[in-house]
Amino acid sequence: MSSRIHPQARTTPKIRQEIKDSGLSDREAAKVFNITRATAAKWLKRDDVQDRSHRAHTLHTTLSATQEAIVLSLRQSLYLPLDDLLYITRQYINPDVSRSGIARLLKREGMARLEDVIPKAEGETISAKKTFKDYEPGFVHVDIKYLPQMPDESSRRYLFVAIDRATRWVFLHIYGDMSDKSSVDFLRRLKLASPIKITKLLTDNGSQFTDRFTTKDRKPSGQHAFDKVCAAMSIEHRLAPPRHPQTNGMVERFNGRISELLQQTRFDSRADLEKTLLNYLKLYNHHIPQRAIGAKTPIQALKEWQQKKPELFVKRIYDQTGLDS
Repeated sequence: MSSRIHPQARTTPKIRQEIKDSGLSDREAAKVFNITRATAAKWLKRDDVQDRSHRAHTLHTTLSATQEAIVLSLRQSLYLPLDDLLYITRQYINPDVSRSGIARLLKREGMARLEDVIPKAEGETISAKKTFKDYEPGFVHVDIKYLPQMPDESSRRYLFVAIDRATRWVFLHIYGDMSDKSSVDFLRRLKLASPIKITKLLTDNGSQFTDRFTTKDRKPSGQHAFDKVCAAMSIEHRLAPPRHPQTNGMVERFNGRISELLQQTRFDSRADLEKTLLNYLKLYNHHIPQRAIGAKTPIQALKEWQQKKPELFVKRIYDQTGLDS
């Protein structure tokens, strides 16, 4: 069996065995073998002649077992590079974790390389899961989420969320109500912020989006404020089938992530909540790869589409290296 000798070792296993078998005192062995007295004493007392590991018995990653499991799950499900994983861990799980600590954790669990965690068949590369029909950028889903009431608020607020079907790019804004006025304002803000030409918009049947259930034939009249603004922007407004929320499941899954964030984070004020949501929005769009689009971030997907079909865009796509909000 081969043995590994420490780079700074002054003796070999053969010499160490000779020291043990010599019957000399540590002083005599040091003189005969031209080594220090301490080295001689060590090998005279040891039962074996192999170098022992110099690695610390306990590697302090500052993560609990539960936190380690969360980090590994993020690595496995989102294919996050080490630096992105470090940012998310510090931001939402443990602010004191070190980069080397996470690197050791990944190495220990066999996830040091992204290639080790991304599943693929022999000879295949990762392909996007097609849960919806293939669409070009511009088909946007919109939904609303209730936000928890903050200590400095007199009432709860509402998070309007829009997500592009093809690229998973997300836009959001917070409102004090779910009125027609808020939905129209959100649409206008979305139009200004979106780098994509929005051609279709999918919403549920809420009264802030449609008058579908106020007409005799249960069909939109086209006179709702939201419909009028869509028409003015040349956007086709589509409605999800009643009692079929899975049709708008893409944006609801994003809202599920927001729910997890809200449950795991303590907020002191409405400003604190808003800052966290905006930071998460930037993190999601620029740094979190999505399985459904081939393990790319939404911004990467947008840039690829812009190279292929620039006519679908109204703005140039830029990466954001920082998340300073």
